[in-house]
Amino acid sequence: GIMIMVSIGTFDWSSFSYLRKAPKSDAAVMLVTVIIVVSTHDLSKGVIAGVILSAIFFVAKISRIKVAKEEHKNGLLFNVEGQLFFASVEGFVNSFDFTVENRSVVIDFSNSHIWDDSAVGAIDKVVIKYREQNNSVTIKGLDSASKKIVDKLAIYNNNSNKKMPAH
Repeated sequence: GIMIMVSIGTFDWSSFSYLRKAPKSDAAVMLVTVIIVVSTHDLSKGVIAGVILSAIFFVAKISRIKVAKEEHKNGLLFNVEGQLFFASVEGFVNSFDFTVENRSVVIDFSNSHIWDDSAVGAIDKVVIKYREQNNSVTIKGLDSASKKIVDKLAIYNNNSNKKMPAH
């Protein structure tokens, strides 16, 4: 009985009104956390579930990458915006049209950051696919950390006719 009274007294009842105004992901985390704590009578399980759910929502949010295409008489310019890492590489690669032939293709990463080897592999895939269609490809706008990982791991500059390994 005492624990129930302490719980009622310490619960922030104003959080219910916040649920209507909060982003859906925040509201879901709050509800899941409370439901798990109440159903299991274990605060640690509720907190762990809330942290895991928050991490999933965070990855989903930052994995959105935008690739804007601009056509010029000289060729194509692709402006990449967002974080390029394992969770966003599929969307990145699918943003390109590989039917273009004999053009100049520039991929600008000024508004992006490269985080891991999956991102570098995706860049390799895009560059090599364009080169297979006799396009010249230029990568520009990499920040220093992105340039470092690309220079270390990328294969597209090793041999302009090299094909991607199958995996």
